[in-house]
Amino acid sequence: MSAAEDSHDVGGADKSASGPASRSRVSAVLVSLTLALVIVAVLSACIGQVPTSPLEVLGSILHRIGLDLGPMPAHPSGEVTLWEVRFPRVVLAICVGAALGCSGALLQGVFSNPLAEPGVIGVSAGAAVGASAVIVVGGTFVAGWAVAAAAFVAGLFTTAAVYLLARHEGRTEVVTLVLTGVAINAFAGGLIAFFTFVASPSARDQIVFWQLGSLNGASWNAVMIVAPMTVVGIAATVMIAPRLDLLALGEHAARHLGVNVERLRQFAVLIVALLVSASVAFTGIILFVGLIVPHLMRILVGPGHRALIPASALAGALVLLVADLGSRSLIDNADLPLGMLTALVGGPFFFWLLRRTRAQQGGWA
Repeated sequence: MSAAEDSHDVGGADKSASGPASRSRVSAVLVSLTLALVIVAVLSACIGQVPTSPLEVLGSILHRIGLDLGPMPAHPSGEVTLWEVRFPRVVLAICVGAALGCSGALLQGVFSNPLAEPGVIGVSAGAAVGASAVIVVGGTFVAGWAVAAAAFVAGLFTTAAVYLLARHEGRTEVVTLVLTGVAINAFAGGLIAFFTFVASPSARDQIVFWQLGSLNGASWNAVMIVAPMTVVGIAATVMIAPRLDLLALGEHAARHLGVNVERLRQFAVLIVALLVSASVAFTGIILFVGLIVPHLMRILVGPGHRALIPASALAGALVLLVADLGSRSLIDNADLPLGMLTALVGGPFFFWLLRRTRAQQGGWA
């Protein structure tokens, strides 16, 4: 699609987005996602080996904030189970899902590429290398915080390496950045394979399980690290949303309108690196959330990033919470790998989404 067509499409989208009907639709989508997220969060807190009802969950929360309303959990271990096991897991799932959804929308906008997702800049692969290295060196009993810290630092380092290697004469072309990310991902994959090969059987199992993704190790300490980064990252992304809309007109048009494209990309890559590194450090690699959610939200709320980014964050949180609920409840007394479920469901769904978009719009520009 030509730049003129891009300009026409974006301009048309902006005009339609300013109308009452479109604003009503966006508001309806955001409110629906918020309500669905609250409902699923309560249901997720109810499900487990210790029986708890939705009213008991709400009653426990209200009692903690000083309101004596609603019943408390009847089971002797109900209160402890809610606040030490289930609530941290629910909140961490919301934070990680929101971070991945926001990151996907940001990367697709700044790269003008519908296939862009957090893994394209190497952050997930780099985090996996850091986690694998610590697991191999530390052995079976390596502390979970050491693995998380190594994954976080390695994710940031890999993203910085991809960006610096892609720069040429003070500029970073999108194609060069993506291809550099592909090369770094391949190299990281080789390192992960090497660590898996030299690891002991128990450490090898730990590496494989980490790469499949899980919220099994959720804790309030993890939430205290991920949640602030998620809030700051999403807020920063919302702040640059108007410039992302201008960038959709094309680089030359965006520069003519006063957008510093290179600085915008640097800031976007930094936001994504922080969001995704913090998330995968505590959950492992979770696939397809950052790729599929922005596509689906673009269909519902349009291409304008001021609506797309919060919608993608809410939908990402909802998708990951539903996936985690499935991982805990599909098989009795088993915690299925979260990344496995998102890949098994996300792959076919993404193929259907691409076919639908291509049939209706002739592809996404």
